Amino acid sequence: MSSPMSHKSRSILRPLVPLAALPLVAACAAYEEDTDFVSDAPAARVVGEPVSCLNHSRIRSTRVHDDRTIDFVLTGGDIYRNTLPRRCPRLGFEEAISYDVRGGQLCSPDIIYVLDRIGGGVQRGAGCGLGEFVPVELVEDDEG
Repeated sequence: MSSPMSHKSRSILRPLVPLAALPLVAACAAYEEDTDFVSDAPAARVVGEPVSCLNHSRIRSTRVHDDRTIDFVLTGGDIYRNTLPRRCPRLGFEEAISYDVRGGQLCSPDIIYVLDRIGGGVQRGAGCGLGEFVPVELVEDDEG
């Protein structure tokens, strides 16, 4: 049996949740509608079929190129490019991410977090969903 106070608290909080979420939804909408996005990533040639997951133990490093493009470099030199479905605020500026691994794999649509440098420290910033991992080879520039 619940007390009248706890029942009243629930009814007061329930209508506030959608209102509190509105600024976040509005802020994300600008990123969802970005149809003019041009990647800063180096040119690459697709060398295989996209995969949904990468084995975490094989990920050697990441290279963040812009607000939507991350190259995952695996042991052995394989590169998998992940183009996020939407722009991720500050990703291209900070060029650093963190993520949680479940079951030993990083998968689409798992969430990566921008690592924001604030006052000499680092904290998790925006969380953004991953797309598919596409195996690529970087295209060498023919100039020179």
